[in-house]
Amino acid sequence: MTPQHRRYFEKLGINSIIGLSLLAPVRYDDLTPSVYPKLDELNVVEISVKSSQKTPKFFKVIAIAWGLEAELIIFNPKNFHYLAFKAGNKFFIRALVQRNFGKLQLVQPKILSQIGGIFSVYKTELASKTMCSLIDKYLKEESLIEEGLPRWASKKLISLHKPIITQNYVKSLKEAMNALKFAEIYLFLKTLNSKKQYFKASSVLVSDEREFIKSLPFSLTNDQKKAIADIKSDLAGQIAAKRIIMGDVGSGKTVVMFAAVMMAYPKKTVLMVPTTILAMQIYNETKKLLPLFVRVVLALGGEKNTQLDEVDFIIGTHALLYRELPKCDLVMIDEQHRFGTAQRDAIHKMVSEGKTHPHFLQFSATPIPRTMSLIHSSLVNYSFIKETPFRKNIDTYIIDKKGFGRMLSHVENEMKEGRQTVIIYPLVEESEILSYQSIDEGRSFWEKRYSGVFVTHGKDKDKERILDEFAKNGNILLATTVVEVGISLPKLSTIVIVGAERLGLATLHQLRGRVSRTGLKGYCFLYTNQPSSTRLNEFANTVSGFDIAELDLKYRQGGDILGGVLQHGAQFKWFSLSEDGDILRSVLSHMG
Repeated sequence: MTPQHRRYFEKLGINSIIGLSLLAPVRYDDLTPSVYPKLDELNVVEISVKSSQKTPKFFKVIAIAWGLEAELIIFNPKNFHYLAFKAGNKFFIRALVQRNFGKLQLVQPKILSQIGGIFSVYKTELASKTMCSLIDKYLKEESLIEEGLPRWASKKLISLHKPIITQNYVKSLKEAMNALKFAEIYLFLKTLNSKKQYFKASSVLVSDEREFIKSLPFSLTNDQKKAIADIKSDLAGQIAAKRIIMGDVGSGKTVVMFAAVMMAYPKKTVLMVPTTILAMQIYNETKKLLPLFVRVVLALGGEKNTQLDEVDFIIGTHALLYRELPKCDLVMIDEQHRFGTAQRDAIHKMVSEGKTHPHFLQFSATPIPRTMSLIHSSLVNYSFIKETPFRKNIDTYIIDKKGFGRMLSHVENEMKEGRQTVIIYPLVEESEILSYQSIDEGRSFWEKRYSGVFVTHGKDKDKERILDEFAKNGNILLATTVVEVGISLPKLSTIVIVGAERLGLATLHQLRGRVSRTGLKGYCFLYTNQPSSTRLNEFANTVSGFDIAELDLKYRQGGDILGGVLQHGAQFKWFSLSEDGDILRSVLSHMG
């Protein structure tokens, strides 16, 4: 490749022939000369100029076309028009053909430098002519095959850039679109695979977790057992594990974490979680479920005197990033989407030694769509926990002002039965932009009317203490989405989400998942000023987090892709995350 062409590729933002093939034409110009004038269409015809005349509004040229006298009308003429359209000049033009006032008119003619055939027109950083020269030089069927594409896709991509109009043109375009999708996701996965790194595990972890599982006061679900088996296989390997365990809200991921701790014992495990209250909750669970010989410490911010090198299992928040941590052979992160990539990498590196790495497990209650898990499977392994120990029995209602009284009666009845309600407001303080009340505006209504009303939000320094007090003694909690993740409220039966249409479906599902945690009958009220919402209707009728993830993808496209990690709403140009799972599976099969 010449230095100039290399610069062209850089300007286009590509570094491969497949990348070039994905820059599809925006249209095709058929430059086949017309045998006779086709009215109200663009025609290609050879003309012979007889005369020309400037007028105040346009430039008029009299010429012979198809053996007939015709008027050429040029609006906003430039100097080159006056030079080109001189009497005696002969060339091919492309123009809109019309008949006005009994005369044949050719409107806004464009002089052609080439005719015959169908020419691709591109809209890129380069001129169409330059793009065509790059396509002609580099886009060859064998070149695409050498880069890894199958022959059928290579042929279709070539035909997209160098088309031949046939009777099967519509079918051909559909096949070419499938080739574009195939090539785009293939190139993405190929690039992703080039980033794949394997590290030798700092230890092979083969301790037996079976006695721990036998000691549990409940039975594991089949999905929990499968996730534990996946982890056991990973930890016994020489290569440091990379696995994400996706579990729906309330699916019992904590027990799977504890099983992993037992597999690692007596080697050390560190667990990083997003909030202090969640860290405390998991710590309290260890006291109930883990054997007494497993030494556990809760390492929170400010408690610098804890001897971390003398324990087996360290539980903490991002405050762990500012501590001296001992070498650990198993790193776990809960609610991994709540931490940035840099934070996840930092905790991983802090407990590594040299070229060996600890095994790395990430847990999340926000399932990603199946398509994305397939895409990411080239970098990490996945386990899915879809079953829940208790059947979720939650009724979801969409209400507006008219339904407020009915919702209020429901809350009062639940209070009489000793059950709790959480009301999620979109903002803490009043806003002129939003048409919903804030916590500050709404709290007086609840506090005057009912006892046991607690209030907190994300910036509240006392939120964890307030949540703890509410769990023990409260009736109604007014909050923002601070309660989205990891708070155990066994008596919570009802959640009301104000301005529900403003939240993503994954967040709505997380909030709804706070109720019915122990099999209690649950209720979710989505309060909205929107007259109707197909998105909310579909959400109300869907309970599985994995199905919600598919819905969320369907309604929320957009985002960045190859900065490193494919985010939840990532979008390709041709490939559709929500519709092209079959094409992805075909690509994965092709890649072996």
